[in-house]
Amino acid sequence: MTATEQQTVTANGVEFAVLTQGDGPLALCLHGFPDTAHGWRHLLPALADAGYRAVAPFQRGYAPTAVPADGRYQSGVLGVDANALHEALGGGDDAVIIGHDWGASGTHAAAVLEPQRWRKVVTMAVPPGPAIAMAFLGNFEQLKRSWYMFFFQHPLSDLVVPANDLEFIEKIWRDWSPGYDGTADVANVKDALRDPANLAAAFGYYRATLGDGLKDPALDTAQAAGSQFPTQPMLYLHGRNDGCIGIEVAELSAGMAPANIAFEFVDGAGHFLQLERPDVVNAKVLEFLA
Repeated sequence: MTATEQQTVTANGVEFAVLTQGDGPLALCLHGFPDTAHGWRHLLPALADAGYRAVAPFQRGYAPTAVPADGRYQSGVLGVDANALHEALGGGDDAVIIGHDWGASGTHAAAVLEPQRWRKVVTMAVPPGPAIAMAFLGNFEQLKRSWYMFFFQHPLSDLVVPANDLEFIEKIWRDWSPGYDGTADVANVKDALRDPANLAAAFGYYRATLGDGLKDPALDTAQAAGSQFPTQPMLYLHGRNDGCIGIEVAELSAGMAPANIAFEFVDGAGHFLQLERPDVVNAKVLEFLA
C-alpha cells in the first residue's frame, strides 16, 4: 500500500494543500465543517487499493490551504474549485467525486456544472436537491439542529467559538455524532482553524449563505447548480443518528430524487459517518464505484 502524501496544488486562484494516495483515475474527496482532509483517512487508502488516485484537499480557508484572496465562500465556489482541481490534477472523464457536508454541496455543484468531468458521484450528510431549503421552511426540529448557522451570523460567535481552544468544535462533534470519540478529528480541525484568519474563513461559508457575506454574481450559476440533482450515477449516504441534518431531510430528498440517485442509510452512525462506520461506508462507496 502506498503512503498518504501531502502536496500543494493551485486551482481557481487558491493554493490548496491536498492529501493524496495511490495511482489511477482521480477520486476527489471534499470535506465539510468542522472537518479537514484527514476526515477521509479511512477512505483514501481504500480508494488507492481499488486503483484510484485518491486526493483530499483542505477546503479553501482551512489551513494549510491558503485563505483565498477573493474572499468567496459561497457553496457554489466549492464546485468551481472542485472542477479546477480536476483540471489541475489531470483528471479524465473516468474521475469520481465524493463529498461530505459542505463538500457534498460543492460536489453537487461540480457534478451539475461540468458533468463530463465526473463519471460517478457520492455525497454524504447533506442531501442533493432542494430538500435542505424546504426543511428550513417547515421543519422545526431541523431549525433547532441548525441553530449554529444562525449563531455564526452574529459577531458574538467570533468570541465564543475560539474560546478555550475552540471548545465549541468539540461540542459540535459530540452533538452531531453521538457516541463517537472524535478526539483525533477535533485536534485536526483545531489545527486547521486555530488561526483567526482560518476561523473567519470557516464562518465565511455560513455568512455567504445566510448573512451579509460576499456574494459574487459571477457564481450565481454555480450556486444554483448546488441545489440541483446531478445526472450521473450517484450514491447518497446518511447516518441514521445524524445530529446535524435529520434523517427526515434525507428521506424527503429521496422522495424527490430521480432514478439515477441511490439513497442508503447507515445504522449506528451520525453526521461523520465515514469516520464512525468506515467499514460500512468504504464498502458501499467501493461497490458503487465499481
